[in-house]
Amino acid sequence: MKRLNKLIFTLIFAVVAISLVACGSGENNNETNEDNTNEGKNLYEDIKEKGVLTVGTEGVYPPFSFHNDEGKLTGYDVEVIREVAKRMGVEVKFEETQWDAMFAGLNAGRFDVIANQVGINKDRLANYDFSIPYTYSSAVVVVPKDNTDITSFEDLKGKKSAQTLTSNYGEIAKEYGAELVSVEGLFQAAEVIKQGHADVTVNDKLAVLDYLKQKGDDLKIVAESDEKSEMAFTFNKGNEELVNAVNEALESMIEDGTLSNIAIEWFGEDVSTK
Repeated sequence: MKRLNKLIFTLIFAVVAISLVACGSGENNNETNEDNTNEGKNLYEDIKEKGVLTVGTEGVYPPFSFHNDEGKLTGYDVEVIREVAKRMGVEVKFEETQWDAMFAGLNAGRFDVIANQVGINKDRLANYDFSIPYTYSSAVVVVPKDNTDITSFEDLKGKKSAQTLTSNYGEIAKEYGAELVSVEGLFQAAEVIKQGHADVTVNDKLAVLDYLKQKGDDLKIVAESDEKSEMAFTFNKGNEELVNAVNEALESMIEDGTLSNIAIEWFGEDVSTK
């Protein structure tokens, strides 16, 4: 019996010892990340050494990030960041990620930057760094091409506006006195207007420009809000050298007209400036 008890005690001691070693190893793994293993090398230096900028984007978000009929990943955001990477002297690798998981992917270091029409706002600025904006948008008023009664936001009063009821644009239309007609999105709003069930819609300028480029011979923009939203590439904080390198590339694209040309190609209008 004494020998059995001694054997049991020895086994228990061994298990405890192994567990303690495993816990210590786990703590070290948690504390070790790419920055630590690079011995002080920052993310930008790592990107230059590898020659690859890894980019998070949806890939299902036309006209900004999507696959064309040939299956190639393209879109406004995709082509802008491709040109940025080219001017930085590195290749670009895309990590297609659902929007709901985009920031978690950036936090986890799955990619170096997000290129997916991320709007700059106060909450995000508290947690992330941004490049200079490469897209500007605003709320616009859209009516049938032959309409002459509505030329401003003030003219919305008493009119029927086709809106997604949970959107900010519906709130804008309501604030100006419009009666809201519920729709699921811009395409349905356009159809409701064409059928005469609504007079107007208030929507995002970029979405409207894309619609007009594809199908919009029946509608027109008659007014635009002075308030502009700004979209930019998004980075984890603490990567100033990478942000500066991306900004230098964007600034050179602005100076030589490349950014403007990409915007006009996708939207028929330069949405890269205010």
